[in-house]
Order: sequence, then C-alpha cells, then structure tokens
Amino acid sequence: MNTATAERLIRPAQNIFGSIRLPGDKSISHRYGMLAAFARGVSRFQNFSTGADCASTLACMTQLGASVSRLEDGTVEITGVGGQVRQPAAPLDCGNSGSTMRMLSGLLAAQPGEFTLIGDESLSRRPMERIRKPLTEMGAALTLTDGHAPLTLRGGALRPIDFTTPVPSAQVKTSILLAGLQTAGTTIVREAIRTRDHSELALRAFGARIERSMENGLNAVSVTGPQSLSAMEATVPGDISSAAFFLCAAALFPGSQLLIDGLGLNPTRATLLDALTAFGAQIAVLHLEEQNAELVGTVQITAPVEGIGTTEISGSLAAQLIDELPVLAAIAPYSRGGIRIRDAKELRVKESDRIALTVANLRAMGAEVTEHEDGLDVPGGQSLHGAIIDAGGDHRIAMAFSVAALRASGETLIRGSESAAISFPEFFEMLNFVAER
Repeated sequence: MNTATAERLIRPAQNIFGSIRLPGDKSISHRYGMLAAFARGVSRFQNFSTGADCASTLACMTQLGASVSRLEDGTVEITGVGGQVRQPAAPLDCGNSGSTMRMLSGLLAAQPGEFTLIGDESLSRRPMERIRKPLTEMGAALTLTDGHAPLTLRGGALRPIDFTTPVPSAQVKTSILLAGLQTAGTTIVREAIRTRDHSELALRAFGARIERSMENGLNAVSVTGPQSLSAMEATVPGDISSAAFFLCAAALFPGSQLLIDGLGLNPTRATLLDALTAFGAQIAVLHLEEQNAELVGTVQITAPVEGIGTTEISGSLAAQLIDELPVLAAIAPYSRGGIRIRDAKELRVKESDRIALTVANLRAMGAEVTEHEDGLDVPGGQSLHGAIIDAGGDHRIAMAFSVAALRASGETLIRGSESAAISFPEFFEMLNFVAER
C-alpha cells in the first residue's frame, strides 16, 4: 500500500469575492460518458468532468470497445459500441468510483460474458450488496467478496423486475434501469425518497423512453426494453457538488459576493441552495435555461452582515444533501446557531466514514461537536484555530476543511490533499482565486 500523501497549506482569508465557472458535473459526466460509449454513433461533450472518477468510467468503457478521445479544444469525443460491448482482456478498474462500479454492473448484467470489476482500497470497502440483490433477481450472476469488490458478473438475457430500493440511491436506481433498458418487458424502480434524476434525463437525451410516476407514496421510474441509444452532443453543466465548497466559503464571510456561471441546477440537486438559504445566506439565481432537460443557471451568493444563523438537516433532506453535509458541518462553528444533522448514516459508507472524519477534524481545529450514529451536532459561535487535517483519502473531506481553514486563526495543513483530484483537480487553484487575503 502506498502511504505517501500530498500536503496543502491553507492560510486564512479576509473575504470571498469574484466570478467563476466550474468543471462539468461529475454525476452527469459519468452518465453521458457511459451512455455515449454504449450508444450507436459519435457523441461529443464540452466541459466534461476533469475528475479522476469520470476518467475511470471512460477507461472502463474503452476496455469494453468504445473509442474515447479528448480534442484540442477540450471536447470529449466518444464513439459507441452500438449496444454490444467487447469482452475486456483484463479486469475493469473503477479506481475510486462507486458510481462507475454500480452503474456499469447494471449495464453489463444484460451483456453475454463474464466481467470482473475492481477498485482501489477505498472502493473495495464500500457496500455492493445493494446492487447484487436486484441484478440477481433479474437473472444475472453477481459474486462479491464479503459484500464488496472485487465483483464478478456473468451477464446474459434478463427478466424485468419491480424493485423498491431499501436505501435511497441514484446509483442503484441507475444500475437497474441500465439493465432494464436491455431487457424484454417493463422494469420498475420505486423509491421512498426521490433521488437525483440525471440518469432518467440522460437516457431520454440519448433517445430512450423513460416513464416517471408516483404510486402509493413511492416515486416510480420505469423503462420498457429492449431499447437502443443514439449519439448526442451536449455541454455538461457546472458541478453543483463542487460549487458547494465555494458557496459555503462565501457564506463564511459577511459582505462576501460570489458569482458562479453555467451551474447545473437540477431540482434533485439544487436543494443545497435551499439549505444555504435556510442557514441565512442570501442567494439569487440570475439566469436559468434548459439544456438537454437539465436546468443551468447563474448563481450569486452573499453572506449577511450578522453572519449565517442556524439550521437542521434530517429526513429526505439529508439524503438529497448527502455529498454536501461535510462542508456544511465544517462551516457550522462559525455560524451564529450551528447545525444539527440526522438521518445521514449513509455518510459512514462513503469514500471514508465521513461522520467520524468530520468530527475528528473539527475537534482538531478546536471545535465543540457531538457525534451521533446518523449525524452530528455542531454549535455555532465558535472560533477555530489552524490544525493538521487528515483527509483520510476522501476528496470531500479535504475540500471541506480547506474551506473551514479560511476563517481559522493561523495556518491549516491538509494531509492527503491530492484526493481532491478524484472529483475536482482545479479546486485549490480556484479557491485561491476567490479568496482575498
């Protein structure tokens, strides 16, 4: 195991100010890349995610027969396999990307042959049983190692299912829909809490027919197969999960003003804006348009002179904000009333145990915080000091505490800062650009 890690020193800032445009949304890029590689024809995408996770998806699809190239102007061009993948010569390496492993498993479940999917140490600890159950019900043979990767999948003709997800997960939903796309009959996925719908919108953009309804209090998405996909062209909206770090940074400083252009504002993701507004930030959407069924706009945020207040996140809100919870918790000590987070146990099985790491790093900076099995309480009105932060190999922890460090007294050292490249290689450069010192 390679234990070498990079370090990044974060100095306090006086304010956050400026205008930025973010790299392409990671969730959308995963789906566009995978579907383009599976479709018929040549697809082209501008502002495709630069993160390592999406590169893992493209590398796996290349092994399966697709052709992927990045043109001089940054456009990603993908020639698809027309619905029939090639048997790979080696295991499909998903790197650190749970999205790649879970969604690709669904795509391959209906393809003849045997496929092995592997990942790095972090990915090999994450739960994969949640995709094994529905894909096995459909007729695929999926073998795990103690419930985790490495994962071996023997695909072939499947049968449709009507499946209710026990834990809200857009990745599991997508896995089932991609298998159902290739299966004769109607496959239905039901979920108690509506998860992000990028897959449904992307499938439609590639020409698939997807139905959505509400039945007996459950959100239902159905696909009737088999269907084929056709190539398309698109500009990927800016990543709102990446924007979270800059929005939260701006919320730290009374009088700050930040403008983010071309930002993806899908309603299943833009809950973050509601959460920050509830916290006391002042947010305006200055322009809004639709691109390939995805909403894209310009967002302006300022922090009130008296500072942000207090908020609670629980229930369906916690599921919708699961990726943004660490950075919301990291800025909470500087608020007037703090934050209470519950129903977020899923944080414990992400790239790291994000609850434990958030608590440990807040305490390292001198914060008072109470840990719970499914969340944490962070009181407001606190002053933090610089510290040595352990990112734990988790990109969102590295970025969240780089934001918290902007208001701390003294310098903060982020150990494992290289993990930010998993989703956002440009993060530190852009943070430095908007931080006035």
